[in-house]
Amino acid sequence: MKIEVILSPAELPVLASRDLRDVVCVVFDVLRATSTFVTALHNGAKAVIPVSEIAEALAIRQKQPDVLLGGERDGVKIRATQTGGIDFDFGNSPREYTSDKVRGKTIVSTTTNGTRALRACTDAKTVLAASFLNLTATTKFLRQLQPAQIVLICAGTYENGADEDVLAAGALCEMLGEPNLECGDMSPLSTAPTRRRTPKFLDSAKIARRAYAQAKADLAGAVRLAENARRLLAIPELRDDVAFCLQRDIYPLIARMEGDGVIPMVR
Repeated sequence: MKIEVILSPAELPVLASRDLRDVVCVVFDVLRATSTFVTALHNGAKAVIPVSEIAEALAIRQKQPDVLLGGERDGVKIRATQTGGIDFDFGNSPREYTSDKVRGKTIVSTTTNGTRALRACTDAKTVLAASFLNLTATTKFLRQLQPAQIVLICAGTYENGADEDVLAAGALCEMLGEPNLECGDMSPLSTAPTRRRTPKFLDSAKIARRAYAQAKADLAGAVRLAENARRLLAIPELRDDVAFCLQRDIYPLIARMEGDGVIPMVR
């Protein structure tokens, strides 16, 4: 099981050109897209559809008037001035996606980095949206699946790498390297492995793993220094998102993007 990490969104164009048919891609946008998606699914959303552009979200809404629109540009909710007429229903704060608002609903989301990273993986054998919020569930699924190759994608901040994404990828690498992690039953998505593959960490994965090992004693302190965290902490209504997204394993679910680009609710 070969594991590598895409440390920066600058690498996404190269990723999109690769043959990913036998690759499992795991996308991290800790602050905040993938954290928001798993929160919405946990709170009963029927599905999340990540798209790259505002225009794509609006086109889906035109065909399916019942969908809810979520996302951000420059960290804040997309407004009518950016769409030509309508405010989005949600921004990109996971705390907005409460069960009373999202249960049974399909959410179309476009964000600056996270949805673009997910769309770059469309051709992969399996695509997962991951965060600290569902890290153990994601790890257990990967250990049961036993793919030949895993690529962890750090969505980043604008065109730069993001510390919080690298740290989450490093945490997953650390867990994948633990020989005694119990897998449990992750059905219906799990696949019984025919044999246990020993993880082989490429240099990029070793970098992420070392970064997490150095930061995990004070993860919140390390993340507070990151570019995206500093921006969110400076916005009063969004500052609590940082602490929310660093919670560990509060959702025992997998967020798997299907071939049609939809992430359905799966327990």
